[in-house]
Amino acid sequence: MAQPSLTPTQKRNFLNVQIDAVGVGLSAASSPFLAVFLARLDATSFQIGLLSSMSAITGLLLGIPVGRFLQTRRNIVPWFSLARLLVISCYALTGLVTLILPRQDSVAAVLSIWAFATIPQSVVNVAFTVVMNAVAGPENRYMLLSRRWTTLGLTKAVMTLVAGQMLDRIAFPLNYQLVFLLFSVGGLVSFYFSSRIDLPEQEPPPLAQGKSLRQNASNYLTLLRGEPAFVTFVSKRLVFLFGAALAGPLFTLYFVRQLHASDAWIGWINTAQTFVMMLGYFMWTRVSRWRGGRFVLLCTTLGVALYPALTGMTTNLWLITFYAGMAGIFQAGLDLVFFDELMKTVPVEYSATFVALAQSMEHLSRVVAPLAGTTLSDHIGLSNTLFIGAGFCLAGFTLFARKGKHTTPSNAPQSAT
Repeated sequence: MAQPSLTPTQKRNFLNVQIDAVGVGLSAASSPFLAVFLARLDATSFQIGLLSSMSAITGLLLGIPVGRFLQTRRNIVPWFSLARLLVISCYALTGLVTLILPRQDSVAAVLSIWAFATIPQSVVNVAFTVVMNAVAGPENRYMLLSRRWTTLGLTKAVMTLVAGQMLDRIAFPLNYQLVFLLFSVGGLVSFYFSSRIDLPEQEPPPLAQGKSLRQNASNYLTLLRGEPAFVTFVSKRLVFLFGAALAGPLFTLYFVRQLHASDAWIGWINTAQTFVMMLGYFMWTRVSRWRGGRFVLLCTTLGVALYPALTGMTTNLWLITFYAGMAGIFQAGLDLVFFDELMKTVPVEYSATFVALAQSMEHLSRVVAPLAGTTLSDHIGLSNTLFIGAGFCLAGFTLFARKGKHTTPSNAPQSAT
């Protein structure tokens, strides 16, 4: 699966990354149904929005400390693999706890479990970017991630379809409990192979340690002032991600409450989106070599921005499935180009610190946007709120489309496009 020019260690790392993706994809097949499960347990719109916001709240609070902690580790692979296992284990806990507790207590219990999951998820958010960048190097980022996310997507697409059929054929709530328990075995696969990724130990760079919160903030601002390309990129991305996060939890509510879609239909919609994403990863990798990263960035931000608006105007489930598939094509390119463009602006020696800062900016949008979206939907309707989410995404696209000064720091790697 790896290129012949790679060393034996790099080839093993590439293989471990791909098999890890199988485990993550198996468990990720449960994720589209977590919010659906809460909705069918009569969770409020606020509680469903809270499910999306909790990880962002924790990430915002812990992102920079986690980045600082990981920056001081010689090898962050063990932290990455263990944190991933803890997150995936929460699917099994969700199935077990709701099997034991009465229905009226289940929503609070599930939210508590996923509140805990936000802590290791904060570690995964930072460590994943650093580990994948170290495995791939600047010249192989598109190749590694397109293959990883294709493997993950294929596994998730097939298993999401299986999950949807299981949910339709087994009585509620046992159907959801079995899906969460069975698919969480992917966490063991992920842990075994991700922990075998072999990266050289790094000497932690010196980090200025202030004696107060103000001094620490000043130290980070000093680092940021030296990387204007990083600040410009993450600021524009923040606007786009706010719109995406605002619309995110509304899709489930729209499918369940407005379209009255069955679990099988929801499985088909998610499968269509995930399956088409696999084709998108290969397509955008080729396009990036042909037309460059900027072309991919503009096409994908525009394509993803249109999805909430098209969904909000549609009640036909076949059309919804088609739109989801089209969105999957653009989302694949967006995943690749956001990763690549971010790493172009990150100084190598401070990768964990700057990735944590970028994650904190993303979490800032995800703290406010999902709760704002679900609250707005109760007052102006789901369709209108989806249009607002699309509007923010289009504003982000416009910012990326405007040509301005964009300097890449000399110590940031250039990706192969």
